[in-house]
Amino acid sequence: MASRVVLSNEHLDIRQIDDRRRYTEAAIEAYFTMDNPNLVERFFGLSPREVRTEREALIEESQRSSSMDLFGALEAAFRVDFLQRCYRREKDDISRAFRDLYRDKGSHVSLEGDILRTWRKDLNAPKRVIGELTSAFKYRHWLAHGRYWRPKFQRLDYAEVYALAEETLASFPFKEG
Repeated sequence: MASRVVLSNEHLDIRQIDDRRRYTEAAIEAYFTMDNPNLVERFFGLSPREVRTEREALIEESQRSSSMDLFGALEAAFRVDFLQRCYRREKDDISRAFRDLYRDKGSHVSLEGDILRTWRKDLNAPKRVIGELTSAFKYRHWLAHGRYWRPKFQRLDYAEVYALAEETLASFPFKEG
C-alpha cells in the first residue's frame, strides 16, 4: 500500500460554513446601512439602485464562496471515509473495493471517477444522492476554475448546495478520522 495520508482534522463542518456565511452577509448588510459613517463617502455619486446592485453582488459572491466550502467539506468527508476504510481494513464490500482502488492509485483517487463510481455500484448506496452530487459537482468545477465559460448546466444557489450537503452527510455511512 502507498504511504498513509496524515489527516489534518481541519476540515470544516457544514454548520461552521453556514455560520460564517451568515456572519459575512450580516456584515455586508451592516456596511450598507446609513449607520456606516463611510457609506456616503464610499458610494458618493451612485444611485440607490447602483448601491443595492453592489450589495447584492457581494452577497452573491459570499454565497458562491460558501458553496465552494460546502463542496470542499463533502469531498473531505468522502476522502476521509475512503482512507479510513482502507487503513482500518474494513471487511464490507465497499471497503474492499476501496482497498483495491487504493492499491492501484493510493491517495490519488478521483472523487467522481473512483470514489463516487464505487459507491454507485454498492447496493445500499443512495443512488439519487450520488446522481445529484455528480450533477452539482459540475457547478463546483465551474466555480473552482474561474467561471470563464458559459455553463450548460443549471447553476445552484447556496440553499440548494447546503441542502444537498446535509442530505449527503445524512445518507452515507461515513467512517470518521
